[in-house]
Amino acid sequence: MRNNAVVTTSAAAPHPEPAHPRPRLVATDLDGTLLRDDKSVSPRTVAALAAAEEAGIEVFFVTGRPARWMDVVSAHVHGHGLAICGNGAAVVDLHGGPGEHRFVKLRAMERETAVDVVELLRAAVPGTKFAVERTGGLCYEPAYPPLHMDPALITAPAEKLLAEDSDQADQPILKLLAHHGELSPDEFLALARAAVGPHAEVTRSSPTALLEISAPGVSKASTLALCCEERGIRAEEVVAFGDMPNDVEMLSWAGRSYAMGNAHPDVIAAAWGRTVANNDDGVAVIIEQLIAEARA
Repeated sequence: MRNNAVVTTSAAAPHPEPAHPRPRLVATDLDGTLLRDDKSVSPRTVAALAAAEEAGIEVFFVTGRPARWMDVVSAHVHGHGLAICGNGAAVVDLHGGPGEHRFVKLRAMERETAVDVVELLRAAVPGTKFAVERTGGLCYEPAYPPLHMDPALITAPAEKLLAEDSDQADQPILKLLAHHGELSPDEFLALARAAVGPHAEVTRSSPTALLEISAPGVSKASTLALCCEERGIRAEEVVAFGDMPNDVEMLSWAGRSYAMGNAHPDVIAAAWGRTVANNDDGVAVIIEQLIAEARA
């Protein structure tokens, strides 16, 4: 039996309820949003994504994941084959299968900026451990926990990982990761944002105290806006879905946006409406409604 969403409009959402134009693009986060907790894409969701593309609604996956973790949805990108990865740091062509993903747009962090961020956070939040996400893979400090068992290209102090003469210096920096073993996730996020200020964008998507740090001005929202501008798609023609703080800007930017039933409170406040949880196919529920509206 299918679960049917009771879609509500958030009283705290920044968008008043408008007469929505026909959607031209769906932008969806993956973990906790499109994917079920077991990291699968349900048959209902697969069918909804295909139906959206057939109806002329482009689907973009917009995620904090690196390109190498995108195999879970590579089979569902349909014609365009593009995804926004690393919280906006890269636009990736997912065609070609595992190991064949191609970067088509990079919004990398300057090495000097990354060094500054490490220094600021070390001083403001002692106990912070770092990892560096580059186009070629992940490097991290010896005490940084490999939360996803991602093998490191190299393990060394962050200052060495970011040195001009490091073995990975020719690979663009997509983002920094910062972990703290004692602070709560939201407490760590608040302290880091205060410490880093305008030097970088700091957000989180993990249930642990793991922060994701991008170049100034780089976010899911800003890169999605660039991709939409290239396609002549307006913000009000975009429908977005998310569940964690790294989705807030995207949900605020899109003309119509939905927090998942399992979403963080900040996401619920930012979104125009709310759907059911990821394990109940909340994205598919809304896409089915959008297609029904377009056919009416």
